[in-house]
Amino acid sequence: MADIIYTKVDEAPELASASFLPIIQKFAAAAGVSVSTKDISLAGRILATFPEHLSEDQRQPDDLAELGKLVKTAEANVIKLPNISASVPQLVAAIKELQSQGFALPDYPEAPSTDAEKAVRAKYDTIKGSAVNPVLREGNSDRRAAVAVKKFAQKNPHRMGKWEASSKTEVNAMAGNDFFSNEVSATLGQDETMSIVHVGTDGTETVLKEGLAFPAGTVVDATFMSAKALSAFLDDQIARTKDAGTLFSLHMKATMMKVSDPIIFGHAVRAWLKPVFAEYGEEMAALGVNPNSGMGDLLERVKDQPAIMAAIDKVTAERPPMYMVDSDKGITNLHVPSDVIIDASMPALIRGGGKGWGPDGNECDCNCVIPDNSYAPVYDETVKFFKENGALDVTTAGAVQNLGLMAQKAEEYGSHPTTFEIAADGRVEMRLSDGSVLHSHTVEAGDIWRSANTRKAPIEDWVQLAIDRQAIEGCQAIFWLDANRAHDAELIKYVEPILAAKGVADKFQIMSPAEATVVTLKEITAGRNSIAITGNVLRDYLTDLFPILELGTSAKMLSIVKLMQGGGLFETGAGGSAPKHVQQLMEENHLRWDSLGEFCALGESLKFLGQTRGNAKASVLGKAVDAATQGILDNDRSPGRKVGQPDNRDSHYWFARYWAEALAAQSDDADLAAEFTPIAQALADGEAAIVSELAAAQGAAADLGGYYRTDAAKTAEVMRASPTLNAIIG
Repeated sequence: MADIIYTKVDEAPELASASFLPIIQKFAAAAGVSVSTKDISLAGRILATFPEHLSEDQRQPDDLAELGKLVKTAEANVIKLPNISASVPQLVAAIKELQSQGFALPDYPEAPSTDAEKAVRAKYDTIKGSAVNPVLREGNSDRRAAVAVKKFAQKNPHRMGKWEASSKTEVNAMAGNDFFSNEVSATLGQDETMSIVHVGTDGTETVLKEGLAFPAGTVVDATFMSAKALSAFLDDQIARTKDAGTLFSLHMKATMMKVSDPIIFGHAVRAWLKPVFAEYGEEMAALGVNPNSGMGDLLERVKDQPAIMAAIDKVTAERPPMYMVDSDKGITNLHVPSDVIIDASMPALIRGGGKGWGPDGNECDCNCVIPDNSYAPVYDETVKFFKENGALDVTTAGAVQNLGLMAQKAEEYGSHPTTFEIAADGRVEMRLSDGSVLHSHTVEAGDIWRSANTRKAPIEDWVQLAIDRQAIEGCQAIFWLDANRAHDAELIKYVEPILAAKGVADKFQIMSPAEATVVTLKEITAGRNSIAITGNVLRDYLTDLFPILELGTSAKMLSIVKLMQGGGLFETGAGGSAPKHVQQLMEENHLRWDSLGEFCALGESLKFLGQTRGNAKASVLGKAVDAATQGILDNDRSPGRKVGQPDNRDSHYWFARYWAEALAAQSDDADLAAEFTPIAQALADGEAAIVSELAAAQGAAADLGGYYRTDAAKTAEVMRASPTLNAIIG
């Protein structure tokens, strides 16, 4: 196994890797550090799942499973780039592309009927949504802005929309009968094996899941969302939006919550087209329409049905305008479930002064519909705060760091195997091995029931991580836990005794997410820092919300996972806008993806390697990475957004140059200084040629040989467009 594993992923970050990885390998080799890749891309995971359908030369190993073993060891040093958390439409599109490339994969069975189809569907379902992160995150999360990045953002503030007290933008969530209100939770006193059983109104029992084994101390939750309550809520919100004259916007996480949220998304599509489904529901079903796949798929399936299309047009004219993903192309909020991801869409809307883009191409206030009330209050309080106080002053704002409980599939993100759309009225029970019932809910057909768990060791590790970080920072530190929520109340039973035993209870506060949001916003508005200590979902949401407000992007965060067995996982930031970046590259050969997250992760990875392996040269390389990153920021070498401006490839040239210059100038290792002095000189001497060659590559369409699985040679030709730079790097 190589010293550092650099993950092969998808979309813009993978394209950037074609340019950046050769630079990393060249420089790392000077310290005797090997860097290799493991494929966790959507296409790679699909191919690894179906070896029996492929020829011998087409097969590839299950790299995700291999990395899953590695992260449970002290030797792990993994740089993880953002990968696709696939929705069904993305999964289907990737399968079709691979089939067109000669891979004899089975189709994705949308409605499996035979045992063979059900088996294929079950294998594909393991790839959907957040299939990667729970496997690799064998530790808790430490996310914060690098000091250099934060200072740069304060000196060079990004554009912030203006908030008005009169803004009509609001956040609305269900008032009850949702996951939040129906949650029950218990901490196991001993090791347990349990099953999930549906008991029909006639007494018929159906085992939904069995053999669930949990160690003593595990917090086990169960909850459900009422389908009837959800439908009524959506109907009400559509009417409310029209009355207010705002944009209807649904904000979900249909990628990470790959079972529950696509179903909720489908309810929204049904609500929006309610009269159409009432009149043509059977015909659309016969055409293969599945509202969970979104309006885009629906419209494609009914486009040759004039009566249905006319009915859709009629309903659309009667509805309020909708928040648009791409108003120029008519792509709406409800087109594809993976297009609008709450942790990216809500911060962007808030950064923009509460405005979203409407179908007319103009900005407008929005009704932000977030059905479940578990975390909606965070966004609600944020919107209210900025209405009252105006937009955040980026030049003086403090920073919010995050310590997230996520190890061993903690909380909701680990609930995929135990989430079910209920087939019939009755009761769902979680039964212990002795037959007693741990949790029970009365449910109706169509309700969404789920269970999640959080284990003792990750909880204790998370609290200790918070204690360590607060001691380093000395700033405000808040556990975002709601004593009135069942799951959080169980976590508080762990947190309070640990803090007391360590003698640091006075250093921390415990608040509901709504309360913590307001207190934290006041703190950073005053220019002070705060540490948000949160569960898994809030970790995801807050490490987009605050960085997007503070820095303009979440891709520039240090994201360190301290693996529980002693290894390190270094994440490189969010990839939410990556699809648009790829589209731009393919159309005009300009990649605006910013690799600053990769730079930050690389530096941390090398320094960690130096510390854990006793490799002093690796430590020198890591420190020089910090200097190179500072050079990128100080000299404004990040990619521009428009064709003709310097792009991702230019930023890699400048990073390599600053890195080489820092190594040549350092005094800690004479051998490294001697080795990189001529490289630094060559990069400086080649500036005019390199910049010119990279600029000349832009403007025309770029052929990558695919989207989900690009052709390696074609991608290298596009992303390594400077012969001069290539000759220096090798």
